[in-house]
Amino acid sequence: MIPAPATFVRPLPAPPRPNSGRNSVGRAWRTFLIAFAVAGIGFAAAARAADHVMLPRDTRVPGGIAILDLGAGTESPGAVFYGKYRAPIVRTTDGWKAIVGIPLATEPGRQVVKLVTPSASDKDREIAFNVEPKAYATQNLTVEARKADPLPEDLKRIDAETERTERALATYTESRSPTWRWTVPVPGERSDSYGKRRVFNGLPRKPHSGMDIAAPTGTPIRSPAAGRVVETGDFFFNGNTVFVDHGQGVLTMYCHLSRIDVTAGDAVKEGDVLGLVGATGRVTGPHLHWGVSVNRAMVDPALLLEK
Repeated sequence: MIPAPATFVRPLPAPPRPNSGRNSVGRAWRTFLIAFAVAGIGFAAAARAADHVMLPRDTRVPGGIAILDLGAGTESPGAVFYGKYRAPIVRTTDGWKAIVGIPLATEPGRQVVKLVTPSASDKDREIAFNVEPKAYATQNLTVEARKADPLPEDLKRIDAETERTERALATYTESRSPTWRWTVPVPGERSDSYGKRRVFNGLPRKPHSGMDIAAPTGTPIRSPAAGRVVETGDFFFNGNTVFVDHGQGVLTMYCHLSRIDVTAGDAVKEGDVLGLVGATGRVTGPHLHWGVSVNRAMVDPALLLEK
């Protein structure tokens, strides 16, 4: 399913950062939402109606997705925040829903999102949901020594690349509405490595936050949905990498490419080639590492795939 083209409007002021205090967050975002409406977009533009929208699977575990009810109505109920990141919302035949990505590091138990309403006369409210525990396996891998235990001269590069990655994945594009059921970006055997605790050359490292798809070097990688390329480059751990913004805090990343065929700023359609499968960065062989970020939480990509 290809979403409606993005509506191009005159630039708006940068949205306020939602971590400066509970009351100030509501006031600042309410002001931003009103400015958004005055600009001719309207509150509902942030989440267009769809009669039969396909949603990701509601799986409330670390690395999963929570689909939360926001109520009925024709106008958008406002902006939803999980921590300091804004989550996407969508209007369905059953009312408005928030699609909330749950970080892998989330502790099981009660979690809360905040709904900032567009009207000063309406109270902001908190919506609670419960995260169930999930045990992920451990995976032991052998890679080039330097990729498991970087040299001191590598650390400056890694720090700079981490900042670039954070900027890319924190992107929130109000005027673009993501779709929610995709096909895999490359044919091949899909591993179950998402969430596994990884040990490289005997050294424990961060859990695996994406899906690995085995494919021969040179296999085309296709965007599963329309979007805009926000970052590309050769990264120490991830190798040749592409980041695509699909709207409302939903982004995808494609790592270990042998060749990148897009540049930052490019608009892509569903099925457009982003690059070719390779074995760059920290790898044991050619494959695609595919990551999906929702409100800056790297969720299990399988939750958005068509069965």
